[in-house]
Amino acid sequence: QVQLEESGGGSVQAGGSLRLSCAASGSTTTHDSMAWFRQAPGKEREGVAAIFPPAMAAYTESVKGRFTISQDNTKNALYLQMDSLKPEDTAMYYCAAKVRGTIYHGWNVERTYHYWGQGTQVTVSS
Repeated sequence: QVQLEESGGGSVQAGGSLRLSCAASGSTTTHDSMAWFRQAPGKEREGVAAIFPPAMAAYTESVKGRFTISQDNTKNALYLQMDSLKPEDTAMYYCAAKVRGTIYHGWNVERTYHYWGQGTQVTVSS
């Protein structure tokens, strides 16, 4: 089992920055790929960014050049640096982890991931 806990959300003005963190605990050696998803009110949850071996990253088009995903394996932590935030980035952000050796459906496909955090709210005002 892997437990994920997000932090770092908050309210910022457009153009500002936030850094989300995801702390993983439990059997952290059982997962490989990790990702950030978000869900805005009234919308489906969407993949924002993912990191997978060997340290490759993927981003949804709308955040490319503004968001950076990174991982610190020594701390079992996942990060999402979000710069130049826009009101449309407002959402609940979730951290997710994929169990090692399981089927990979795609980095932005929810069923790829088996563990989820509770989420952290990001609100961007114009």
